[in-house]
Amino acid sequence: MAGMTVAPRRWFARLAAAAGLLVTVVALLIAPATSASAHAVLESSSPAASSIVPSGPSEVVLTFSESVRKVPGKIRVIAPDGARADRGEPSFAGGVVTIPVDPAGGRGTYLVSFRVISADSHPVSGAFTYSVGAPSTPPVDSGSDSRANPVVGTAVKVARFLGYAGLVLLVGPALVLAALWPRRLSRRGPTRLAWTGLGLVAVATLADLWLQVPYTAGGGLFDVTGEGFGSVFGSAFGAAHLVRLGLLAASVFLLRPLLARPTGRADAIILAVLGGATLLTWPLAGHPAASPAPAVSVVVDAVHLGSMAVWLGGLLMLAGFLLRQADERELSAILPIWSRWAALAVSALLLAGTVQALIEVATPQALFDTTYGRLLLAKIGLFALVIAVAAYSRQLVRRRVAAQRPAPVRRAVWVELAVTVVVLGLSATLVQTTPARTAVAGPSSTEAGLFSTRLSSPLYEMQIEVSPAQRGNNSVHLYAYGKDNLPLPVVEWKATAALPSAGIEPIDVPLLPLTDNHAYGDISLPAAGDWQLKITARTTDIDQATVTATVAIR
Repeated sequence: MAGMTVAPRRWFARLAAAAGLLVTVVALLIAPATSASAHAVLESSSPAASSIVPSGPSEVVLTFSESVRKVPGKIRVIAPDGARADRGEPSFAGGVVTIPVDPAGGRGTYLVSFRVISADSHPVSGAFTYSVGAPSTPPVDSGSDSRANPVVGTAVKVARFLGYAGLVLLVGPALVLAALWPRRLSRRGPTRLAWTGLGLVAVATLADLWLQVPYTAGGGLFDVTGEGFGSVFGSAFGAAHLVRLGLLAASVFLLRPLLARPTGRADAIILAVLGGATLLTWPLAGHPAASPAPAVSVVVDAVHLGSMAVWLGGLLMLAGFLLRQADERELSAILPIWSRWAALAVSALLLAGTVQALIEVATPQALFDTTYGRLLLAKIGLFALVIAVAAYSRQLVRRRVAAQRPAPVRRAVWVELAVTVVVLGLSATLVQTTPARTAVAGPSSTEAGLFSTRLSSPLYEMQIEVSPAQRGNNSVHLYAYGKDNLPLPVVEWKATAALPSAGIEPIDVPLLPLTDNHAYGDISLPAAGDWQLKITARTTDIDQATVTATVAIR
C-alpha cells in the first residue's frame, strides 16, 4: 500500500518539475522582442540626421557598423509632398548603402526610412529626417510596417530551441550506442530518441528558413514571397541552413546501421566528420560569422555547441536508460568512461565559452550594462550550479559506489538535465540578442544605452524605446499593439518628457508617424536623472489612453 502511494507521488513530482521547466523556458522564449535584435547600427548618414542642406542631394548615404544586405522594398526616401524621392535601387558596398535621390524634389523636410539585414542575419530598421533649404512638416511614410510581428520573433526563438534540443537528442544516443551500450540491452528506445532528434533538427532548420523571410522583411508568419525566399536562400544564413539539411540527409545512411548494431570504425569516423561539419552551420548563420574574429568565433562556437550536445545528450542516456537498465557490472565499466568524457566536454565548454565571451562582450562593464551581458551572467550562474552537481556525481564514480547505488547518481543527473534545459532556453534567447560588443560600440552607436519597455493600457500595448538614454539628443520609437499582439493603428500621438526631481516641466516630444502603429521623435534631454515619459495614443475619434514610463538618463 505504501509503495502504491509513493509511486504516484514520484510521478506527480516529476510531472510538476517538467511543467515548471516548461514554463521557465517558455517565459525565456516569449520575452518581448525589441530592436535590440538588430546587430548592426547606423553610424552616420549623409545628409546627417536633422541637418539642413542648401540644395537637394543626388544621393543619401547610410553608413552602418558592419556589412548589411538589402531587404526588398524597405528603403525609402519620402519628399515633403509625400511622394517617393528615391530613384532606382540602392547600392550596397559592405556597410555603406547609397540611395539615388531626385535632387529636384523641392524645399522642405525629407524622411529616410530603412530596413536592412546585418551580417549576422538579423534585421535593423530606423528612420531620420533632413531638410533642404528650410524645415517643413515632416512627411508620413505610407509604406507597410517594417517591424516584424512579435509572433514571428517568438517563433524564431522557439525554432532555435527546438534545433538545440534535437541536437542533444541525436548526439547523445548516437554516441552512447556507438561506444558504451551493453550488447544485451535493447536499442529500440535510444534509436527512437535519435531519430526524433534528427527530425527535430530538420524541422527546426526548415522553420528557420521560413521564418527568416517575415523576420527580416517584416510581417506575420505567412507574409512570405518568392522574392523573400530568394533573398534568404542567397544569403550566408540560407546557405548554412541548406548545407545543414544536406548533411543531415547524408548522415541518415550512416546513422541507420550505427543505431541498429555496432558498426565499423570507418563509418563512425565519416559520421563524426559529417557531424562536425553540421555543427559549423550554426555559427556560420549567426553572431560568430560577424564577430571581430570570425574564424575563431565560428570554430569556438561549434566546439561549444558540440560539447553541450555530448554532455547533455550523454546525461539524458544515463538518466533515461543506462542507470535504470544496466546491471552493476556494466555500470562499473560504463561510468568511469562516461565520467572522463563528461570532464572533457565540460572543459571544452568552459574554454569555448570563455573565448566567445571575451569576443562578444569585450569589456567587463558590458556584462552589467547590456541585456546580452546580463543573460550571459545568468547562464554562467546556472552553469556553475550544473558543474557543482556534476562534481558530486564524479566523486561517486571515483569512490566506486555509483554502480552499486545508482539512485543518487540518477537524481544528480536529473538535476543537471533540469538546469541545462533552462540554459538551452537562455542560449536560444542569446542568439537573438545584440552582442555586448555592439551595444557598447561607442557614442556614435544608437544602441549604446538603449532603454526599452512594454507598457499596458486598457486600449493597447505600447513598446517604448529611447536611445541612447543619455544626456543630449535622444531618439524615441513608439509601437502600438492590440491585445492580440498585432499592430494597432493610431490616429494621433502625443508625448511629453519631464524631470520632476530637477524641476523640469514637461517638454513636448515632436513625433513623426512612420507607419500607422509606429511613431518616431527626437528630443534633447539636458540633465541626467529619472525622466517621466508620458505617451498618449488616440486610436479612434473618442478612444485614447495614456501610459507613463520612467527612463533613466545617464
